[in-house]
Amino acid sequence: MKKIMNSEGANGLLLVSPTLLYAFLLLAVPIAAVVTFSFWTQNYLDLDTTFTLDNYRAATEEPIYRILLFRSLNISAIVTFVTVILAFPIAYYISFFVPQNKKARWIFLITVPFWTSYLLRIFLWKVILGYNGVLNSGLKGLGLIEQPLTFILYNMNAVVITLAHAWAPFAILPIYVVLEKIDRSLLVASYDLGESRIITFLRVTLPLAFPGIVAAAVIVFIPTIGDYVTPKLVGGPSGLMISNMIQLQFLKANNAPLGATLAILAMISVVLTLAILWLFGKFFGWINRNYLGILR
Repeated sequence: MKKIMNSEGANGLLLVSPTLLYAFLLLAVPIAAVVTFSFWTQNYLDLDTTFTLDNYRAATEEPIYRILLFRSLNISAIVTFVTVILAFPIAYYISFFVPQNKKARWIFLITVPFWTSYLLRIFLWKVILGYNGVLNSGLKGLGLIEQPLTFILYNMNAVVITLAHAWAPFAILPIYVVLEKIDRSLLVASYDLGESRIITFLRVTLPLAFPGIVAAAVIVFIPTIGDYVTPKLVGGPSGLMISNMIQLQFLKANNAPLGATLAILAMISVVLTLAILWLFGKFFGWINRNYLGILR
């Protein structure tokens, strides 16, 4: 027994135990409480702790909940795609074209948006995208439009634009870190073997950068599906998400069990989506190994 306690594994477990306890208290316990609540019912002030699946039936049968959940997944997927697509060229440029002594300055500039309040940035986008906002006024002043654009505020488009801007730095940084770790001699070797820049990018740079892309997608996708401030301020009726309904059930409708059920279903949807993303990564690796090798 003494030998086991003095082993390297036991010492490692002892070192990580405070972190495990911290994670358990702040993550596992709240999730367990939410799961427990989802099997109860509440009639305003009366909480019935009898086990029931009524909340799950209501959440899956009521069209409004399905619409909001699918809309949330759709918005989060679009935001993730747009953010990663816009973040990758920026990270690529900083990693491969910016001089080494200036990279820290560029990374510093990317983090500047964090200095302002998240709410302030949302309100600024309302000013930019508004009916008489900066964008519409500018386009009208240039004579490009006669009537203000109405599809850029209080709808899904406004939510996508605002969230993509808010989470762009979170996507740039992990992609940049992975690109920085790529051995440049691999690219030189590819050029020496006669590969073009495009094929080198597809067969060398992109596969090696894929973990950073996946990390960026996960970092953006998970928080955006739970964001309820942005949809409420710039989304309008057609831009509301499942998080807004969860907030409504907890804070206004006083129906915590139903809100907990919707939260659980949202988490399950996120897990399934991430599983699909993982399978896509495997498929991309298979395509790269079996088909991109024949391109010249």
